[in-house]
Amino acid sequence: MIRPVLQALIPALLLAACVTAPQGLPPESPSIETPPAPQPGAAPGIVIPPADAGRPLPPVVPVPPQQPPRPPYPSEREGVAQVLRLIPPKATDRNGWAEDIFRAFAAQQLAPTQAQFCAAIAVIEQESSFVADPPVPGLGHIVREELYRKAAGYLVPPVVVDMALLKPSRDGRSYGKRIDALRTEREMNSLFNEMVAELPDFAKALGNKNPIRTGGPMQVSVSFAEDYLQTHRYPYPRRGTVRDEVFTRRGGVYFGIANLLDYPASYPSPLYRFADFNAGRYASRNAAFQAAVARLSGRKLSLDGDLLRYRDGQALREQSSTELALLDLAGKLGLNASEIRRDLLLEKSAAFAQSPLWLRVMAQADHVAGKPVARELLPQIQLQSPKITRKLTTEWFAKRVDGRWQACMQR
Repeated sequence: MIRPVLQALIPALLLAACVTAPQGLPPESPSIETPPAPQPGAAPGIVIPPADAGRPLPPVVPVPPQQPPRPPYPSEREGVAQVLRLIPPKATDRNGWAEDIFRAFAAQQLAPTQAQFCAAIAVIEQESSFVADPPVPGLGHIVREELYRKAAGYLVPPVVVDMALLKPSRDGRSYGKRIDALRTEREMNSLFNEMVAELPDFAKALGNKNPIRTGGPMQVSVSFAEDYLQTHRYPYPRRGTVRDEVFTRRGGVYFGIANLLDYPASYPSPLYRFADFNAGRYASRNAAFQAAVARLSGRKLSLDGDLLRYRDGQALREQSSTELALLDLAGKLGLNASEIRRDLLLEKSAAFAQSPLWLRVMAQADHVAGKPVARELLPQIQLQSPKITRKLTTEWFAKRVDGRWQACMQR
């Protein structure tokens, strides 16, 4: 009885062991105390009349933000030379990296400035140290330990797991030996693809979803890459699936730069864009919104930048703590429950900062504080992964990348 169950169970447990630090947001982070008011900064593109405690709050008037003029685009030769000067000297194949970075910029028509190039370079250096397929120290051990942990949930002891892993794989080695030899997530992705072909029942048990969700030199989400190509052109001939391209240097750089830079955000510092890269687009803006809601409602909220609850990228009907706090404020805001939900559904887009909900919450927060409150705040998220052996947060990640960005700007 045990052997047939294990043949379907073990591969699923094996691949689920490789989980990277999330780029998307968790459903809700543990509740924390509302922090002191952040450093003030007026919302870009919004005119807020001065508050007067003796009079009703005046209306907020949105003003379209002015876009700075784009510098002339260099030729590929000139652009690659610009990038090459900024890449750390210790990186190998610096010219190849410079070509892939500049071609990603050109394909996405991103502003070819030193600040932008350095933002991409800083993330690559942080995520992979300029190694296209970065090794994960102790990956085989991590996989086995996670496998034992998950099998224990089915009352399967480690010795039975080890026996099941003696089954030969396609290359003649046992699955156990393949696990012990694993070095990178790309190798794990290949192992999963083999299992899908060899064990269709296993793939069906997983809903035909590959559990390896991020990869490449910028650790970009595979689902982001697939969604991005729905509306954008990929500049290279495809070799296999979009997932396969994510694990290449050129594809990982292309999709990583798109995730980092190809969206409008009027942050005063790239620090907040680096936090968004780790926590999800507009997470820094949304965390500031949560701080304003906490101030107005008196509730303790998780400042994680996730205004709704999500599963598999889809908003759930179940109300989040932020939405419940907003419902308490509905009368003061002049918005009903459906209007609040309507605007919260815009949280992953630039449009949220022009919604009635954002404008009224931030204007009232300014009024209560007696000064403009911050429009961006580093999300408070603790990173979770079998690969992480110490306490790391989104704030830690953003500041580490920002330090690398500053070093790049000095080059």
